[in-house]
Amino acid sequence: MTSDADTDLRRVNMSSTQAGSNDVSEITNVKNPDASLEVIVIPVSDVDRAKEFYGSLGWRLDADVARGDDFRLIQFTPPGSGCSVQFGTNLTSAAPGSAQGLYLIVSDIDGARDNLIASGVKVSEVFHEGTPGARFHAASGRVSGLAPDHGSYGSFATFADPDGNGWLFQEVTTRLPGRVDSAATSFASANDLASAMRRASVAHGKHEERTGKADPNWPDWYAKYMVAEQAGTELPS
Repeated sequence: MTSDADTDLRRVNMSSTQAGSNDVSEITNVKNPDASLEVIVIPVSDVDRAKEFYGSLGWRLDADVARGDDFRLIQFTPPGSGCSVQFGTNLTSAAPGSAQGLYLIVSDIDGARDNLIASGVKVSEVFHEGTPGARFHAASGRVSGLAPDHGSYGSFATFADPDGNGWLFQEVTTRLPGRVDSAATSFASANDLASAMRRASVAHGKHEERTGKADPNWPDWYAKYMVAEQAGTELPS
């Protein structure tokens, strides 16, 4: 599942080609049909070994289907994900281990990392980028620790499956504007909801410090904060 565009990339001006495409859509008033990315295929050399690995992560096993000796399809879904992973026999001609930069978006990167370590998976330390693109290059440009000010989109950790297919944790707590439907708020799991409530609690504590009094309407304040944070709109003060 791919990440939202990063802050720096968002600042890049839209190309004339992109602008022209958008103009045509507006002129013709044609609405693009919904297209949900639901499955990615990764290449593995040993199907049963890969099945054991992804099962050890706590991912949901959706299917294990075989047609004779020449075809097998296995599908797993990470907790809270709308996109699944498939691998098997005769699913792809790509070389095992060639899938890289597979994003897993988490709201608590330390917690996600700890869960994998508890499962016996080797995970990199948490890092942020010292140079653009360092998230994909372990040799240089990575700076140990969380992103400065613990900024959303800025903290990473990596791990790989037994074939070397590379996965990338990216911590996202506050979405950039326009990345989600501002009219709808949802959380992928109870852990994500709890993390959002904890962030709202910290922010609300600062709010009460500024006002100098307790806020009896804190549930309303929490709700507004959590909705705005997810939608990437202005947070309540």
